[in-house]
This record gives sequence, C-alpha cells and structure tokens, in this order.
Amino acid sequence: METELSDLTSLTLAEARDGLKAKRFSSRELTEAHLQAIARAKGLNAFIVQTPERALAMAKASDAKLAAGDAGPLEGLPIGIKDLYATKGVHTQACSHILDGFKPTYESTVTAHLWRDGAVMLGKLNMDEFAMGSSNETSYYGPVASPWLPPNWSAEKARAALAGDKRGLLIPGGSSGGSAAAVAARLCLAATATDTGGSIRQPAAVTGTAGIKPTYGRCSRWGIVAFASSLDQAGPLARTVRDCAIMLTSMAGHDPKDSTCVDRPVPNYEAAIGASIKGLTIGIPREYRLDGMNPEIEALWRRGAEWLSAAGAKVVDVSLPNTRHALPAYYIVAPAEASSNLARYDGVRYGLREPGADILELYENTRAKGFGAEVRRRLMIGTYVLSAGYYDAYYVRAQKIRTLIKRDFETAFADGVDAILTPATPSPAFGIGEKVSADPVEMYLNDVFTVTVNMAGLPGLVAAAGKSAEGLPLGLQLIGRPFDEETLFSLGHAIEEAAGRAPFPEPWWG
Repeated sequence: METELSDLTSLTLAEARDGLKAKRFSSRELTEAHLQAIARAKGLNAFIVQTPERALAMAKASDAKLAAGDAGPLEGLPIGIKDLYATKGVHTQACSHILDGFKPTYESTVTAHLWRDGAVMLGKLNMDEFAMGSSNETSYYGPVASPWLPPNWSAEKARAALAGDKRGLLIPGGSSGGSAAAVAARLCLAATATDTGGSIRQPAAVTGTAGIKPTYGRCSRWGIVAFASSLDQAGPLARTVRDCAIMLTSMAGHDPKDSTCVDRPVPNYEAAIGASIKGLTIGIPREYRLDGMNPEIEALWRRGAEWLSAAGAKVVDVSLPNTRHALPAYYIVAPAEASSNLARYDGVRYGLREPGADILELYENTRAKGFGAEVRRRLMIGTYVLSAGYYDAYYVRAQKIRTLIKRDFETAFADGVDAILTPATPSPAFGIGEKVSADPVEMYLNDVFTVTVNMAGLPGLVAAAGKSAEGLPLGLQLIGRPFDEETLFSLGHAIEEAAGRAPFPEPWWG
C-alpha cells in the first residue's frame, strides 16, 4: 500500500476516486480509515448511527468491481447520509423522538442512485429535528459540534466542553450540521444533505466546505422525510466544488415516483470544473447590503467580485427589490407546509406512541412528547396561518410575495446576468447555546441570504472563500439560472482557486 491509512482521510473525493482507480489503496482500506476517524470523533456527535458491517461489505463488493474494471462513478468511496433520507433497514428518524425505532423497508431515490454508482455508506448523520434549525441544536440526539476551535480556545478547553454540554463550542450550521461537520472533520469524503431555506449552503459556509442546493426538481424528493414540499431539495456537501459536482451527477436524475422531479438529462457536472468564466456577467444585488452588516462579510463579498472580475467575468449591479420580504414570507410558507406534512405523525401508524384516554388524547400526548420545542413552534405558526380567517391574510399573501421574488430573479437573468454573487451568512459560526435560547427570530436571521433561492426554486452554491480575522471559515454564495448548475460549478471553482484551498482543522477532538 503506497498511502498510509492516516493519510486516506485527508483526500478529496476526486483524489480518493483517482487513487482507487490507480490501485494505490483499496476501498476496504479507505473505508476502514474513515471508520477509525469516526470512532475517534464520537464527541462531535456528527454520526448518530454507524453501519460498519454494511460499509465493509459494500467496500468489498467495490474492490471486486474495481479489480474487474466494472467500477461505477463513485465506486468504493465512503460517504455519510443525512438522517432525513430513508435507508432500507437502517435508522431513519429525522433526528426526532416521534419517529423512534423507524427503519424503512424502502430506499430513497437519491441514496439508491448513490449505491447504484458504487458509494459506500458509513452511517447516518445528525441534523436539526425535521430539518428545522440553523445550528444543529434542535436534534433529539443533541447538538453537533463544529471541528473548528472557537477563537482563543485551547484544545484542552474544547475537549472538556465536548465531554460536557458542548456550550461555547462552535455550531456547524443547520439543518445539515452533521453532514458539514463530518466532511470538515474528515470523517467521510462527502455527505448527502437537504436545503429548505439554506440548510446546505449555510453549514458549508461556516465549516469551510462546499455545498450546492440544486434547482428545485433536479433531485428526487422520494424517500426524503418532508419538511416543506415546495422548498425542500436534496444536494451534496463535500470538501471542494469539484467533489460536489461529482456527487450531484450521481444524485440527480428523473424519478417517476416524484411528480416534481424533472425529466431532463443530467449533465456531467465535473466537466464544468475549470471551464473559463471569461465573458460571464455576474450580478451584485444592492438589496443584500444590510444595515449593520458584518464588515468582514462585506469585505469578502467585494473580494469575491474582484476575483471573478480578474478571471474575466463582468461584474454589474442588479436590483432584487423584493428581497426584503423574503425572510418573513419564507417563515410563513415553510411552517404552513410543515404543519400539513407533519400531521401524519400521530402515534397510530409508526414511531412513538403515548397512550391517552381516547384517540384525541393519544394524538396530543404523542405529539407533545415526540416533537421538540422548535418543531412545535413552527407547527403552531403553520397551523395558525392556514386557519380560517388568516389564510388569505398570511399564507396567500406570502405566496404572492414568493411570485414577486421569482420575477425579480427572472428580470435580472433576462437582462443578461449569468449568475448572482452574494454573501452566504451574516456572520461566521457562533457558539453552541449562544442563540438557541434567545429570541427565535435572531436565529432565523441566519437564513437571510439563502431563503430567496428556495422561494424562487433556483440553484445556489457556496464555496469556501476565506477566514475571518479570528480564523473562522467564511463562504460566498452563487445563485444561477434554473438548471444551470454548470455555470455555478465553474464560478465556484474559480472562487476556490482564487481563495486557495483552505486547510481543514487539526483533530483536537481525537
């Protein structure tokens, strides 16, 4: 073996793929290295279920295919799966108490595509309960800690916090915090994630990883536990933009079981990596310049525009006037759809059941004990805005605003803009416990730059673009035309190249 096991977890997905093909190591060796890394990093709480026996069996099968020259695009590459994806015979609970013990008898379409292409499953990843959160603190299984050290913290202090309630350690973003933390901590080569209002892009930005929320309908939602059906979309989190392109090529594809999944060919997204961006027009939306904006975020945004301009793109100002309405409209539409989707969890068919004197009391007891505080809050908001007398005043009006947001983007693209560059988050990662018990609106503001993409059904990509003065990761967001993920991959790779590949955190948690 030419590569030491300790080095295998430092590879990108693309590097690991090429190493397997060149027979520098086997899938079993690659998988064992990641299983060992997961065991050392239990304190981060990124994986809630490990599947080592299944992983080694899949690796063995992949090694046989690699030897026979019959390898798939992801053959032998170990990845993690967000707990929102149904995995046949394996824990799938959306990190909620109400789905205790649920092991589906079916496989989600996206994960089926990944296994078809040879990927190896290491286990299921932690997340905010039912994907409702921006910090991965609402999970029934406890918060996930980012592998990045808080400013001025020693490794010893961080390990002590890891062994306790984790307060003060950095959040990895949400809801796909387990996915982002696992990728950043080198516990898996890549991970599946989902994005309803920024849950791929925000974690990518605060952990120094890359992530893409594809166009709505590009990936099947079948077998993914629903939060808000008109906003949810599957996508990957990985170490580089190239790795995201490789993952999305396998994850995407038409699915007749999902009526919202488009029937159109899936490009080879990796081919867009390194493509020239000369002549592309990049829009800078003036409405994203917020009062009191973090000066480091604003400086990074300017620097990103300069990098793209230096690479040959044309940078212009654009207006998206309805942006200011996006966050309140989102927090009406998303809870309303969640209220409808989560009505099925009643203690009768599967999961948790809390007895009651009659069926109504059974419902009340089960849902009160099964759902966490954030899920209950959003369900109450959603039920309220859908109720008689308030439906037109809130839900219908929010949908009208959603149409206006979509038209703003259509106007910008019709005027010749190829993609839009924005910040990804209003700040670097904050500490666990810092905002979760405060005014929930303060937590919701973490999605201020990302929700417009979901409201309009557009693709959005975040690439690692630098660090704050305190050494914390920062990312930039690119928003594209519908089904034009290739342009985002080209631009995201250009930002990565200009920023320089960021080193990942030293494993203080081991």
